Amino acid sequence: MFTQTAYSGTSAEQYGLLAKQLDALLEGETNRVANLSNASALLNQFLETVNWVGFYVMEEGELVLGPFQGMPACVRIQVGKGVCGTAAADRKTIVVEDVHAFPGHIACDAASQSEIVVPLIKEDTVIGVLDIDSPVKNRFSDEDRAGIEKFAETLLKHL
Repeated sequence: MFTQTAYSGTSAEQYGLLAKQLDALLEGETNRVANLSNASALLNQFLETVNWVGFYVMEEGELVLGPFQGMPACVRIQVGKGVCGTAAADRKTIVVEDVHAFPGHIACDAASQSEIVVPLIKEDTVIGVLDIDSPVKNRFSDEDRAGIEKFAETLLKHL
């Protein structure tokens, strides 16, 4: 059973607890939509100063909007386009301090100022991306990147 716990300790400890909560929350569930939905809700509840948390899933060679928390978003993103498509193409996490300075940024929510995108890679195949936006410039630190990547690794065990 999932229960909300107060987060304390270092950033790494808090992200460690978050990953454990995700693991417990998704234990025994095999439905991808349900697991992505709960993962986006958990991250949205945990992270401060974010305005969009969600997933794009790979379908027929392009990223298609999946479960998310936030304003309505772009439905399809070509691999290699925008932050999400670039992270999928490069197969690596991208942290953007100022989205307006990112060439080809796809603006779905005008309030977004910074972004982190983590590719979801299972059995050497990109199956989607985890995308998080913030209305604050330079919102995502190296500690956030490491913690969100750990969260994504935990999620991949359940997809």
